Amino acid sequence: MDVDVEGIIQCIKQGDESGVQAQLQEFNKEFAQCFFFDAEERDRRKQRKLEEFRKNKVREYADSDSECDEYDQEDRGLLLRQNLAVVLVRFIRTEMKWSVLKVSLRALRILSRDKKVLAPLVTDGALLTLAKRAGLTTSDDSEEASDPDSTFYDNIIASLAEAKVLQCRTNEDEGEGEGAEATDQNSFDEEEEDAKSDVNAANSGDADAMSWTASHRTSINEMHQGSIHHRVLERGRRDRRESKMEGGEEGEEEEGESGEEAARKEAMKVLCNVVYNSTWAQGRFSALRLLSGLVQCLSSSIRCSSPSSVQFYELRLMFLTTALRPELSTQLQQEGGLSILTAALERSLDVQWKDQYVCELEPTANPISLDASQQITEILKILFNISHSSHRQEPSEDDAALYRHLVAILRLCLMRKCMLSDDTDELQGHTVNLLSALPLQCLDVLLLAAPEPGSEQCEGVNMDCVHTLLTFMERRLDSGDKMKEKLTPVLNLLTESCRSHRETRHYIRQHILPPLTDVSHRPEEGSTVKSRLIRLMTHLDTDLKHCAADLIFVLCKENVRRYVKYTGYGNAAGLLATRGLLSGQRPRVFNSDTRYSSDSDSDTEEYRKVKDRVNPVTGRLEAEQSDPMEGMTEEEKEEEAKKLITLFSKLSRSNIIQPMQVNSEGKLVPLSGLRDHSLSEEERSESENDGEAEKGDN
Repeated sequence: MDVDVEGIIQCIKQGDESGVQAQLQEFNKEFAQCFFFDAEERDRRKQRKLEEFRKNKVREYADSDSECDEYDQEDRGLLLRQNLAVVLVRFIRTEMKWSVLKVSLRALRILSRDKKVLAPLVTDGALLTLAKRAGLTTSDDSEEASDPDSTFYDNIIASLAEAKVLQCRTNEDEGEGEGAEATDQNSFDEEEEDAKSDVNAANSGDADAMSWTASHRTSINEMHQGSIHHRVLERGRRDRRESKMEGGEEGEEEEGESGEEAARKEAMKVLCNVVYNSTWAQGRFSALRLLSGLVQCLSSSIRCSSPSSVQFYELRLMFLTTALRPELSTQLQQEGGLSILTAALERSLDVQWKDQYVCELEPTANPISLDASQQITEILKILFNISHSSHRQEPSEDDAALYRHLVAILRLCLMRKCMLSDDTDELQGHTVNLLSALPLQCLDVLLLAAPEPGSEQCEGVNMDCVHTLLTFMERRLDSGDKMKEKLTPVLNLLTESCRSHRETRHYIRQHILPPLTDVSHRPEEGSTVKSRLIRLMTHLDTDLKHCAADLIFVLCKENVRRYVKYTGYGNAAGLLATRGLLSGQRPRVFNSDTRYSSDSDSDTEEYRKVKDRVNPVTGRLEAEQSDPMEGMTEEEKEEEAKKLITLFSKLSRSNIIQPMQVNSEGKLVPLSGLRDHSLSEEERSESENDGEAEKGDN
């Protein structure tokens, strides 16, 4: 349906807040579950119809008049939404009832899903207005008007009337297609460039004093050239709030929520959409230093006795800004973001401390609620954004204490359950991501909990947390999709933990690399964790392959012979070649944190019996085969060797293969001497043939 922008403007001019509220409620109801996209989707839809026509061999296929009318209607809808955004940005600067402000901000949230409507929302004045309504700043907007400007609204109405007349004339014009090609370069296809030019024009003077028609005359005249569509917006599981999942209507106020709080929440949602959809808005968010106000809001909400429903969206906006703008991530870290977010995480989990770095874990505790799990996930993602660069750094004493305090809480995140199993897996996944980004020397906190009856133990150390990580890794191995994103963090975390903690390595080795007893199958065959990890060692993705190989190599205490024994030389060759270990020697330089015990590796009785018959390349017991050179004389063997060298030389000269050898450092280098030897053999053979030919001529 068309938006009655003229009616809304008239209500605003007359001060009829009830009329504005009623009409915006109709708009919000119509488009609450919709988002908008541009003409590319229309072209794809037409292409699908054309393919369907060719497939079904339909004789009469053409764009119907109704379809053209649909596109024209959508063009007009875009124009109306653009003007509605301009009007609402001006309107929310005035004093009004909380209910009217909330419904106006909700309409702006719906409009902010459309990238082509973002221009009036990304000016400095608009961003500061939204920030003020969201509670991020209390300073007055320099562009804010104290009274409604009737001339401004009259100009909007005039522009809409002009667009109606223009559209009617365009529909009657048979040469519409030629005009479209002539003006296509000025259309709205380049969204970000248009947004920047609009912002520059608006910021050069008083944005509200200028007519939308005057500053966007070309866009209005060309609006019929493109099309904007809308379709149902699929609600993401991560963005569903608990009250709505229980049957609440979209946009319904949560129980006990004040009008001011509801309006702040809507303003936060608008800012989230704008920052996500516009790189210009991201840059202005940084330049206007709105992150400082966001940090203050979050700090205040943490200190409040009762949690605020706005806090989740404060966290969501903070995540978007730190993820999209690296300088904001650095700024948040400098403003004490680590301690603030750790406090927020501690409060969301309702942590009870048992010792300095040990949290109380009640086996009978209730699962984490839906709202709390989503909030915790956002906190973990922000903490990762500001901490990922500290993995290999040496933290100061104060920072190390903060990180250890955080790791103790993260252990609780790993051990606690959520109401939904998917939420539990997501929470553990983000916890693993963050743990893999923190300084290695602070991860020993994961093992500080005292062993209890029924807990996993290894040499008197509580291994419940390590067991949870192993179980999590196995679930990710079974998932099958997005293997790199899901597996590399937990593989890296387990590898570094095994390097740093002897008890962790022993416990994990018992579960992944038990003593060899059955070598009748290849190491990569089967459904065990070991087999699945070894299969990843030859995966197409290089990062995933190296992560899996590193974990197995560390479990073998970086001993090449033992590594080949458990994986087979064929699977192990990739890591050995990368590290220069193909000669079988130990690496000359060890990790500074690595502390390995004796290299003793006692073989089982079953393996010892068949050890001599195990193929080192495949890693399994092979059937005995006859010697192919049996019965050949030494001269015949030598002749076969010469033929083989000649064949290798020909393949090498043709660049089909590159013969390699292992040098003294255990690295692959081109095989020297083979080509020279082969050439000398061929030259000698050719000279002998030439000599015999000359004798024949004489």
